[in-house]
Amino acid sequence: MKKTVFALEVIFLLLAVSCTSDPSVMRVNSLTRTDLSGYWNDTDVRIVCEALINDCLNSPRVDEAIKAKRGRTPFILVGRFRNESSEHIDTSIIADYMEIAIINSGKMDSVAGGNTREEIRVERQDQQSNASEETAASLANEIGADFMLFGSVRSIVDRAGNQTARTYFVTAELTNVETNARLWMGQNSEIKKIVTRPLNKL
Repeated sequence: MKKTVFALEVIFLLLAVSCTSDPSVMRVNSLTRTDLSGYWNDTDVRIVCEALINDCLNSPRVDEAIKAKRGRTPFILVGRFRNESSEHIDTSIIADYMEIAIINSGKMDSVAGGNTREEIRVERQDQQSNASEETAASLANEIGADFMLFGSVRSIVDRAGNQTARTYFVTAELTNVETNARLWMGQNSEIKKIVTRPLNKL
């Protein structure tokens, strides 16, 4: 009788564990390459951004433009990377990754743009009325950007049967703000994935 009760308890415990709704979580190194769905992911961001930034910072024309500042470190404004692909991609991650890499290279400094710049301007304007004269930030004293970096993400999707091939094209360009002259253009198409799905999932 006791053996039967024990066996039933074990079976109940196993059923309870197998039916739990809690997710299974496994921590991995942030540099681990993961491809769960076949869509754009963090590994793709890292591969593409490192390649493009290295190409940009090692470009002879960019180096020449930096030297033309006669010892002054030029300022860059990182603009928007448009998502023109067939899937949802948060391109602000690409822009942030590139801006961090550029600043850490020591070759260029960065100025705020977009929503951040607008928030700073609102705060500066507010200080004119509410902060003491000694501590209020001065108006019309922003640093103008010398260069602007922006780009886009596009994709080509090819399907046949249960296979899908996705190729990503990430383009970036560095432009002189004063003259509109393009100093550097780069494109990375290293990311290509073939996803095979089970036939019963189609």
